[in-house]
Amino acid sequence: MTTTTAITHIASLVTNDPSLGDGSPLGLIQDAAVVIDGDRIAWVGETSKAPTTDNTVDAAGRAALPGFVDSHSHLVFAGDRTQEFNARMSGRPYTAGGIRTTVAATRAASDEELSANVAKYLAEALCQGTTTLETKSGYGLTTADEARALRIAATHTDEVTYLGAHIVAPEHADDPAAYVALVTGEMLDACAPHARWIDVFCEKGAFDGDQARAILTAGRAKGLHPRIHANQLSYGPGVQLAVELDAASADHCTHLTDADVDALANSSTVATLLPGAEFSTRAAWPDARRILDAGATVALSTDCNPGSSFTSSMSFCIALAVRDMGMTPDEAVWAATAGGAAALRRTDVGRVSPGARADLVLLDAPSHVHLAYRPGVPLVSAVWRGGERRV
Repeated sequence: MTTTTAITHIASLVTNDPSLGDGSPLGLIQDAAVVIDGDRIAWVGETSKAPTTDNTVDAAGRAALPGFVDSHSHLVFAGDRTQEFNARMSGRPYTAGGIRTTVAATRAASDEELSANVAKYLAEALCQGTTTLETKSGYGLTTADEARALRIAATHTDEVTYLGAHIVAPEHADDPAAYVALVTGEMLDACAPHARWIDVFCEKGAFDGDQARAILTAGRAKGLHPRIHANQLSYGPGVQLAVELDAASADHCTHLTDADVDALANSSTVATLLPGAEFSTRAAWPDARRILDAGATVALSTDCNPGSSFTSSMSFCIALAVRDMGMTPDEAVWAATAGGAAALRRTDVGRVSPGARADLVLLDAPSHVHLAYRPGVPLVSAVWRGGERRV
């Protein structure tokens, strides 16, 4: 028999359900209570109206919101790229290989080392309020290494993405067509049983539009749903391809034409913005305001990876989005919770309303706005995931 727990006296609760509270997209409720029954939210409302439960937790005037949904990360890796980052931030050239450096280290690592690394960064993210996290392969680039990366990832999260098409493997540098054939053939066959999604880095220097279409179409035929690294470094076909193939998300979206923005606004493809990457590379910021004003759905994610965005902090990404990408605090919090859920085509997470999974973050602050107002401060004081208090 499950026990019920009421979290009461929440100063301000973000539900992401407009039918609740103040009717805004965040569905804010003041002096709120949440009742957890097993792994689900059973009731939400004002504390004065809360039903009797087995246990009670007094939030004592803290704010609460849904657990963060981080819909884009690259956690199955080994090695370190500190020197690359240091050189980039110091204005010095660096030619040690970028992604290829991580590929070499990942191939050389044991299963145990890779699994421990994934567990470490998932735990780090959980302490910062992330309760749902997607992660990808992409640092193996051989059939055996990609398949083992996905097997390892799947022991830690349900949201696993096959990214054999991260870059062309070094062994195929002189014959990209052969690598595309491998990614859509033998490698796909080995990887599909361990993944939910298929992704491709559609960019100059990686895979062009035709290659990306072939890769995503082959994955879809194997039951994997598309998502895509799109328009990060330059204008390109990625966003249009994402919409054409009904990809769940087009990720990065830094360089967009008016037609790209219009396509996103008239589709169910989410524009997932990854400000940690721009922060860590001093690149131009995505114009979130432009995308939002057009009516497209926006998600925020960390892009946690060892090369271009080595952060697991969704709070940090919220602060960057507000400060440098034109988002309001409300929009950024929604994008980091409900937006991430939409990017994963999930309805059970990213909200605090009856029937949702009981993923809840309590802040040592009276309002969710403090996530942007107090950047860099560890405000998460408690985390429930699936009804279990984890922090």
